[in-house]
Amino acid sequence: MKRARYMRKNMTLPEVLLWQQIKGKKPKFRKQYPIGDYVVDFACTAARLLVEIDGKAHDMGDNPQRDIARQQLLEAKGWSVLRIPASEVLADPSAIAEGLLRKVSDQ
Repeated sequence: MKRARYMRKNMTLPEVLLWQQIKGKKPKFRKQYPIGDYVVDFACTAARLLVEIDGKAHDMGDNPQRDIARQQLLEAKGWSVLRIPASEVLADPSAIAEGLLRKVSDQ
């Protein structure tokens, strides 16, 4: 929980831009949501959807393998995981938010 609190106060620019678009909307999203040992960028608990914003660091070193293992564990717990490149959020945060809200509303 302490790590999640820290991350809520220190979000990346793409996370902040997306959060500004989805906060207060229905169904509700939570930011920097803890699940077990992990903290995910956003979660819509009603739709069992997790959203991860992937910056360049996710492509470096062993990060891709760790991301895959983490995603498989979260999916085994009944969550769907949607990965969005940070560059797409930076380019058009409102379009990304609209797509997310449409996706969770359809479920």
